[in-house]
Amino acid sequence: MPAKKLKDSILEKIAAAAQKVYHQAPEGLEMGFPPDTDLGHFAVACFPLAKQFRSSPADIATQLAANMPPDDMLQRATATGPYLNLTLHPAVLFGGICTAISATDSRYGESSTGNDMRVMVEYLSPNTNKPLHLGHLRNGALGMSVARMYEATGHRVVKANLINDRGVHICKSMLAWQRWGDGATPESAGKKGDHFVGDWYVRFAREADSDADLEQQVQQMLQQWEAGERETVDLWKTMNAWVYDGFSETYRNFGLEFDVFYFESDTYKLGKDVIQKGLAAGIFVKDAQGNTVFQLPAAEFGAEKNGEAKRVTVLRPDGTSLYITQDIATSILKKDEHNLNFSIWVVGSEQEYHFKCLFQILADLGYSWAKDCYHLSYGMVYLPEGKMKSREGKIVDADDLIAEMKKLAAEEIRQRDAENRLSDDEINRRAEKIGIGAIKFYLLRVRPTQSINFDPVESISFDGFTGPYCQYAYARIFGILEKAATAGSDPAEADFSLLGNSEELQLMQKLLEFPEEVEGAVRELNPSRIAVHIFNTARAFNQFYNKHPVIQAGNDRLVSARLALIKATAVVLQKGLDLLGIEVLENM
Repeated sequence: MPAKKLKDSILEKIAAAAQKVYHQAPEGLEMGFPPDTDLGHFAVACFPLAKQFRSSPADIATQLAANMPPDDMLQRATATGPYLNLTLHPAVLFGGICTAISATDSRYGESSTGNDMRVMVEYLSPNTNKPLHLGHLRNGALGMSVARMYEATGHRVVKANLINDRGVHICKSMLAWQRWGDGATPESAGKKGDHFVGDWYVRFAREADSDADLEQQVQQMLQQWEAGERETVDLWKTMNAWVYDGFSETYRNFGLEFDVFYFESDTYKLGKDVIQKGLAAGIFVKDAQGNTVFQLPAAEFGAEKNGEAKRVTVLRPDGTSLYITQDIATSILKKDEHNLNFSIWVVGSEQEYHFKCLFQILADLGYSWAKDCYHLSYGMVYLPEGKMKSREGKIVDADDLIAEMKKLAAEEIRQRDAENRLSDDEINRRAEKIGIGAIKFYLLRVRPTQSINFDPVESISFDGFTGPYCQYAYARIFGILEKAATAGSDPAEADFSLLGNSEELQLMQKLLEFPEEVEGAVRELNPSRIAVHIFNTARAFNQFYNKHPVIQAGNDRLVSARLALIKATAVVLQKGLDLLGIEVLENM
């Protein structure tokens, strides 16, 4: 029996008892778990019923328990103070959930709550003048996880990437290569394309310290690009292509996927027509300097110190646009092109004000869907000094971090492979999944709004609140099931009535909770709910297995029941990790 159906059946029994005693159905009931498994399998707080039934919560619990006789599902109902505790027959609880998970397998935890609504998750948004860094990895991990969570709840997801491929910063790397590159290419230099171009961006900064004319020259190059000067545009296309090749490799390595790409070079001129129409409608106004501005409502944004309304400039006096100008138009474009029900932007917390202004402008322009636009804001991520040096000495390079994590994972695997049974290829295969999984889990295990101090050594540990710990729990279960299959155990002979000790119940609770955690994570745009739950599930399994044998349980029917329980656990672990973008391993 699926978890939701099981809980609904219990709530129906409570409603029947309330109807019998109080002649009305209870309102606002929520089911949870008692603090001690000896008290029962489920607990319902009766506080919300006190006003409705005009009685004390403790008396309500007592009355409801007295009117819930045992049946094929319910073993007993008892009252503990204001709580109604319910104990099901183990065969119903364990058998129903294990059977339901086995039947749905990799679809367990999925739902149709999204009802085929279309959502765009826009994430990453790199610049084409440098490689991706640690902040991009957090952005990417969040974007992919949120996309997978939405897909699991029935939404049709469009994963989008807005590439910042134009501007002065792009021209700086172009000018440096033009001046000092001497025809070099990523191939001739033996470097990934994004690192190759990034090196020229760094070279420009270094040369500009001693040559003030370079800043003027780069402005001239930008003007040439905007004018469509052929040589400049050709160089821009060539160097951007190098960067895209490098980005694609990092995308593959980190498991980032995109359905559509938007490019700033295509969208930066958009928006002027929208602004002009808004100006005519009185939504925008001209200020004393000739800027076209939007006056922010004081109720949401407050006022300036002089009491005047705060403003956002959307066009300069010369008619040139700003970032928010193109964002207004691109938001409209994306809505029209993909018939979106809502949109999510995964962007750092430093842009919170920008998006608040953007959504307000869209709303005032008359777009009712502005209320369905969301900014998934996330905090900064740092690497403790001394742990790893960045390529530029300022930021932590994504490729360097990925390579270092694979190296740390390989070292851990070799330490555990005392008999040297694994080939180098197998070690590298495992190290890649463990290293990437360690990064993603560490970045996703806290709420997006929290800043992170990323500790590579801690993140790769096979013990503690880490990705490898969860992967290891899955591998451990796989090994047990593999041994059981060799021994010929038959899950069809499982007697679920034999289950019910404290550790088995705690593990079952985690399996029951999983679908609700997925829906809660989607509702909150918070993958950490899944990360925390999967860790707790792995820990509950380890506590169970360290105390109770499975294959050596003695009773064949108990062996089969426990095998079914841990197989269901493996399904939940794999599904949860998949929603985080993390692969499992059958052996570690």
